Amino acid sequence: MRLDVETDKHHLTTGRHERGRPPARPSSQTGAALRAEATRPVRLRTGDLDEARQIIGQNFYSNTVDLLQPTAALSGRFAVSRLRGVTLGVLQFGADLRMRFGEFGAYHVDIPLSGAMAWHQGRVDPLVATVEEAAVFQPGRTTVLDRWNSDCRLLAVKIERPALELQMERLLDAPIRLPLRLRPAMDVSRGHGRSWVRLAQTAAEHAQASQGLTGQELVADRLHEALLIGLLLAADHPYREELARPVRPSRPAPVKRAVDAMEAHPEHPFTVAALAEIAGVGIRRLQQGFRQHVGMSPMDYLRRARLARVHEELRAKEPGQATVTDVAFRWGFTHLGRFAAAYRQRYGVAPSITLSETRP
Repeated sequence: MRLDVETDKHHLTTGRHERGRPPARPSSQTGAALRAEATRPVRLRTGDLDEARQIIGQNFYSNTVDLLQPTAALSGRFAVSRLRGVTLGVLQFGADLRMRFGEFGAYHVDIPLSGAMAWHQGRVDPLVATVEEAAVFQPGRTTVLDRWNSDCRLLAVKIERPALELQMERLLDAPIRLPLRLRPAMDVSRGHGRSWVRLAQTAAEHAQASQGLTGQELVADRLHEALLIGLLLAADHPYREELARPVRPSRPAPVKRAVDAMEAHPEHPFTVAALAEIAGVGIRRLQQGFRQHVGMSPMDYLRRARLARVHEELRAKEPGQATVTDVAFRWGFTHLGRFAAAYRQRYGVAPSITLSETRP
């Protein structure tokens, strides 16, 4: 198979197999080219099932794909791009197939643009995603696409779990129970659901353009935030009614000053007394303000801010580039046992697992 990377257009295309010759196995170099990056989206047409598996694995999740009719010819078309912590893909296989995954590590929405797809997570009965009802997947559950119809072309939206959960906490201005549970089906035929799909389609279209505005940091940041907030407003979840209530008054100035200091330098060895001095109030008043307006103590907030920075850095590093111990110390953790326990409680896995995870 001939594989060409067109760097000037920032996309990838494949040539057809020569008649009478079997398709070649994708090489590791090909695999790197199939991974979408913020500045390099990927487009691929292929009749090779292994190559189709690889583009899904490189950009979304490890998978097993089986054709439901072994003699069927694959005519796959894929356009994948990344926008901050969101992966957007317009995917089509052109054949009836079944896909199996392990546990998803992210929130994920599949919106058929044509056709339909039967799917399930865990032990629940299969559901059917259509052009009017999208499939919404939870992290931490095994996933099976029982039947991806040959006429199904869909928009896949993968959202990193910490980003969506942090956005919910920012909207509520309070901690949430983790993980955030989204209802498995979302009406996309009207209202907020339909608007969110249009937003996601627009983001996917512009992210595919090599010279598009999504390459500008200010635009990318706001579009990424709009996608997250839009999903939280469109999908059903336990916080739906709370989000619909009038916005609560903002945090008082002393609390905000302490929060801003911790967010700016979470690695700093803050004490409650030092934070109270920054806030310009006494220790008891600061603690009371945090309980009332943040839902936790100042030191609990500092620990969560540090954990978030550790998590971000571990996800950004490749194995061998850093150690969990170095990263934890860099962000202010001095007791590794307590750090590991707090990390597991917050993210559901050991920090070493995050560092060793396959990068999207």
